[in-house]
Amino acid sequence: MEEPPHLFLCPISMELMDDPVTVSTGVTYDRRSIEQWIFGYGRATCPATMQPLANLDLTPNHTLKRVIGSWLDRGSPSPSTSASSSPSTSSLSSPAHELLATPLSRMLGAERLRSALADLEETPFKVTALKNIRACMAGDVAMQCEFVSSGGIQAVARVMAQALAESAAGGDFSAFTACEEAAAVLALLPLADAASVGLVLAPECMRPVMALLQRGGAEARLHAMDIVTKISNAGAGDWTAAAGVEVDDVLKPLLELLADEVSTRLSSRALDVLLDVVARSRDGPAKAVEVGAVHVLVELLADADDRHDAERILLLLKRLCKCPEGRLAFAEHDLSVAAVGKTMLRVSQLATQLAVKVLWLVSVVAPSEKVLEDMVLTGAVAKLLGLLHVETPPATKQKTVRMVRINGGFWRQYSCFPTDLRDYLRLLD
Repeated sequence: MEEPPHLFLCPISMELMDDPVTVSTGVTYDRRSIEQWIFGYGRATCPATMQPLANLDLTPNHTLKRVIGSWLDRGSPSPSTSASSSPSTSSLSSPAHELLATPLSRMLGAERLRSALADLEETPFKVTALKNIRACMAGDVAMQCEFVSSGGIQAVARVMAQALAESAAGGDFSAFTACEEAAAVLALLPLADAASVGLVLAPECMRPVMALLQRGGAEARLHAMDIVTKISNAGAGDWTAAAGVEVDDVLKPLLELLADEVSTRLSSRALDVLLDVVARSRDGPAKAVEVGAVHVLVELLADADDRHDAERILLLLKRLCKCPEGRLAFAEHDLSVAAVGKTMLRVSQLATQLAVKVLWLVSVVAPSEKVLEDMVLTGAVAKLLGLLHVETPPATKQKTVRMVRINGGFWRQYSCFPTDLRDYLRLLD
């Protein structure tokens, strides 16, 4: 009997399925294997995609079960089977034959995918080959799993590295186009399991991805950002170190995207990845300050209209101001205090708390005369005093009171400081 089609095999046991059932992610397994995975091992993820299961329902796949049964009957050496397989019979129009159409087309699609991957590095028409691979995988979880298991990530990464090298050496434009199309293929993958993330983190893959963030077209930048965002969300520790790339090479393109404001979607994702890199990388905050993050963030905050953007920018500024370099860069920017002070009592309670923490770091932990003066002139001190009259979290109120008490004497000397607030400062003293 011929080997069963790959689609008929359980992704867990790799044996012909006897009772196929489908889980919430759309992947089909043999009931006995998936029940052992979920209830025996206590797992709540899809083994093929490692995505969380929305529920533990196992839906019988009656269609696939009938197709497997039909395939088994076709493989039987009985006379009736031979007769039914003859073109002269009506079996070609039977329901079983119709049921075979979709699985067989999927099997052929998987075969075409494997063939395209095998020829990818040798073909001179890489862009066309990559587009065909992308079409095979789009919206098809099973085909994406086939791509990964067939070494697709490694093959596409080698093509990206080669294309980037040819482009840098003055090759024709099609080399860089191949790199962009390869990123579009990788962007289709969920990258929800450690194995796939580890393959994408290989330097020959990540360096081209970061290059696309800087030099790619609008669509290519979105694909590259999709890849970086998925890696960031996978929680792979300090993934910049694992990828063998310098933190600067990650931070620079992200900051350029924010400064250029190419698209709202790109800017939003760049903020998320920046937060992740600064939090996970030991040198992240200092390196971010070194490449100009404080300047970019202050400029963005001054014009921020979206509450979520303002909160994330303030959180980044707070993390950067925890290091001396960050506080110095903050103090040197003429708009920094005004931009942060503007968000207090205006954007959200979280924004107010973060703004107070930023001002605390630059006016108490390491005060500079310029920052203290700007706090008076921009109205930040008045807002701090206003915070004492509204309901705020205890930690925020304590920081506010301490800031006012420590710096009150300096602020009172300014003639522009309101008389009623000057009297209030005396009460706090």
